Amino acid sequence: MLPGDAECDWVAPYRVDLDLVLGPFLRGRHDPSALRERSGRHWRTLRTPDGPATLALAADDEGESGSAWTVRARAWGPGAGWAIGSVPGLLGAGDDPTGFPAHLLPARLQPHWNALAGRWRVPRSGLVLEALIPAVLEQKVTGIASRRSWTALLKEVGDPAPGPTPRPMHVFPDPERIRAVASWQWHRWGTEPFASATVVRAARHAGRLDACAGLPLPDARRRLAAVDGVGRWTVAETCARALGDADAVSFGDYHLAAGLVYAFTGRRDGTDEDMADLLEPFAGHRYRVQRLVETSGIELPRHGPRMHVPDNRSR
Repeated sequence: MLPGDAECDWVAPYRVDLDLVLGPFLRGRHDPSALRERSGRHWRTLRTPDGPATLALAADDEGESGSAWTVRARAWGPGAGWAIGSVPGLLGAGDDPTGFPAHLLPARLQPHWNALAGRWRVPRSGLVLEALIPAVLEQKVTGIASRRSWTALLKEVGDPAPGPTPRPMHVFPDPERIRAVASWQWHRWGTEPFASATVVRAARHAGRLDACAGLPLPDARRRLAAVDGVGRWTVAETCARALGDADAVSFGDYHLAAGLVYAFTGRRDGTDEDMADLLEPFAGHRYRVQRLVETSGIELPRHGPRMHVPDNRSR
């Protein structure tokens, strides 16, 4: 790996599966802010409190010693030092799975939990606005539409990523630039008006929202939910990525409730209410169950039509 402006080899006290931990941050193959190389190395761009940065992470398959696991981290740009300092938290060092009642999982999920628990912890990026904005863009639209808006926002308003990235990458925009995006530009990107209005409102309160990283989780959740247009689903998606919230549940998700209920019971008509009942014994660890189901490979059979992807850019 090329030398960076800042670098370290972090020895984790557990195995680190970068694909599992960083997977929720990657928004499609063409995400301008995140990239996984075939070698397994992950690249991320960040707008840190010290400025833009690019972070490259590689888990050392040769570095396993007992229960330890070495991650090689390199960073470039004004925020390189901050990015390197964030690596342990990003890879779940602050997460404590102690007390997770794995014995309450249904039998067919037990093997998946045994595999997941040995190589995954809940991540914590510490960058709240950077996690909130893409979650807002994902509200009530397809993944294709939200990724289109996210890609356009970063490429047209964000900064070019510092460092020797494998392909051109971009850093999340400064909040002032987000506030300055014109309504016609959001429209051209295919962003729904309710989403663009919420993004702009969030950018106006960037300082208070990023300060959530220093608050107790209940206070952080309330502050996020106080932004008009940010609901329960968006709060959970943000907290699970930015704040290491092991109890975040994405109620209101288009697929999650039906998929989780199916994984637990085999029923195909699960609702948010059913999911809440099934998750109640796992309080404090409910996001672990959500992530377990998402990565288990157990999927609800789908026979309905694909969700239509509207393209409003020419309207």
